[in-house]
Amino acid sequence: MACLAIAGPLQQAAPVPAEIRVETVSDYKAFLNLEPVWNEVAEAAGLDHPFLEHAWVRTWWECFGAGSTLRILLVKAGDQTVAIAPLILTPIRMWGIKVQRLGFFYNAHVPCADFLIAQRPEEAYRAVWNHLARTRDWDLLQLCQLPAGSATLETMASLARPDHCRIVTWLSGASPCLPLNSTWDKFFNSLAGKHRANLRNRIKRLSGIGPVKVETIFSSEELPAAVEAGLRIEAAAWKGAAGTAISSDPDVSRFYSTLALRAAERGWMQLHFLRAGSQRVAFDYSLAYKNRIHLLKLGYDPSYAPYSPSNLLLFMLLQDLFARDDVREYDFLGESAEWKLQWTKLSRPHYWLFVFSNTFKGRLLHFIKSQLVPFLKRDSLQSLRKFVLRLAAPAQAERN
Repeated sequence: MACLAIAGPLQQAAPVPAEIRVETVSDYKAFLNLEPVWNEVAEAAGLDHPFLEHAWVRTWWECFGAGSTLRILLVKAGDQTVAIAPLILTPIRMWGIKVQRLGFFYNAHVPCADFLIAQRPEEAYRAVWNHLARTRDWDLLQLCQLPAGSATLETMASLARPDHCRIVTWLSGASPCLPLNSTWDKFFNSLAGKHRANLRNRIKRLSGIGPVKVETIFSSEELPAAVEAGLRIEAAAWKGAAGTAISSDPDVSRFYSTLALRAAERGWMQLHFLRAGSQRVAFDYSLAYKNRIHLLKLGYDPSYAPYSPSNLLLFMLLQDLFARDDVREYDFLGESAEWKLQWTKLSRPHYWLFVFSNTFKGRLLHFIKSQLVPFLKRDSLQSLRKFVLRLAAPAQAERN
């Protein structure tokens, strides 16, 4: 007769984590329907800027996506989305060679980009790379404007190297930012004396035209007319003459106009005007997102240029922001222009990651970018230097 031995209380087995898999979204309607899930992943990933929010990415795609194909990768554990790789496939030419480029929803109007990783990061990155390695419909994976400290930069490079893909990283620049962690008086007194004097002098002179104040517009009802007025101000200055003003390009104009309305619905939009009496003399287009103000665009009426109206607008805005408890940083975005560095010395670097496929074309592109182009640039500089020296030689001989 068999006996059943009971060794002790039964222990419940630990749940087995759901298997990671990748789904591709390539249909526009499916992308729109993804918004609730996208927003959940963005929140769980700790997103601290609006440039990966669904509203931003959708607006960019509708205005600039012509010629590209959606390749949004959803990393799923069971039915739960734990990461999103927002990618598009674009046919381009590099050095005359036809290239299939896989990359972010990116152009010059995107300050920052990345993957959204909410859970299981190591598995999520590996799943994304394994998917990309299997599809092989791209020659170049180009991930632009990754912020310093992003795990994507190092992780994707380390995953690609064992598959013999060539890697190039590039420091694209640094965006100035200003922490608002002191008082206005302490901050203002830390600025260069000449800068402080110029601000005081110019605001005093501008006050002679009429009372100087800041007008803030963030309601959806007022935004269309206000955005149009702001774009007219921007185009009136040198940007209009150079063809770089927002209104110079219908797609760019539509992007900022549409984004303003969608950002207002989310409570992000802030359009500021500097007024002197009844005149709007400067404006900025900003997004307020999670305790940060992000400056996207600014402009001024050139007839008021002697008053440095953009600096005066910032001067008055910062006084208000330092007095508030709900804003901890002012992000200038863009490059480190001299006028920005008058306000802050702190900046946030961004990087581009280039992953060239392990194909003949990929290896050729890598050779051109990493070796041939730098060689030609060095050779051109040396030739130019020799040419200048030859031109200067006769004049030097005459002086001797």
